[in-house]
Amino acid sequence: MRRIAIVGTTGSGKTTLARRVAQRCLIPHIELDALQWEPNWTPAEPQVFRDRVRLALSGDRWVVDGNYSAVRDIVWQRADTVVLLDYPFGLVLRRLLRRTWRRSLYQEELWNGNRETFRQSFFSRDSILVWLLRTYWKKRKQYPVLFQQSEYAHLSTVHLRSPKAAEQWLFSCEQHLL
Repeated sequence: MRRIAIVGTTGSGKTTLARRVAQRCLIPHIELDALQWEPNWTPAEPQVFRDRVRLALSGDRWVVDGNYSAVRDIVWQRADTVVLLDYPFGLVLRRLLRRTWRRSLYQEELWNGNRETFRQSFFSRDSILVWLLRTYWKKRKQYPVLFQQSEYAHLSTVHLRSPKAAEQWLFSCEQHLL
C-alpha cells in the first residue's frame, strides 16, 4: 500500500480518512476537489484538471481522495489500493448535514477561496445535499462493478462499511506503511 485512493459517496468521510492516513503514515495527501475547483466554484478545464492530477500523483507514495470519473483512469492506474467507504445512508446524511451546517455558519474556506453558503447548501438545486440524494445509491452499485473490470485487476480493494471498520483498517495500514 504505497498509493491509496479513497472513494465513496459525498459526505462519507473520504477526505478525513485520507488526511489521517497521510498524517499517520507521513505520505502526501491529495484532495481531488482542491485540484478541480477554481475560484467562484468554477470547475477547472478538463485537460487542466487531468494535468494537475497527473502531476500530483507523480510521486511514489500518496493517498488521494475523490470520486471524479474524469480522472479515474489516471488515479486508479497509478494506485495500488482503493478503499471504498460504504456507510449507511442515515450516517452519511447526518455527517453531511453537520459538516455543511458548520462550513456555512463559519464560512470555512475550502479550495481557492470557495465557501459553502446556507443558500447554496440548503436551498439550491446544486446543493451538496441534493447531490447526495442523487448519487448515493448509484455509487454503492457502481464501485463493486468497477472493481471487477480488467483494467483495475491490479488494485487491492478494501470495502469499509462502518466507521469502526475504517478505524481498524487505519490501524492495520499504519503498521504496513510505516
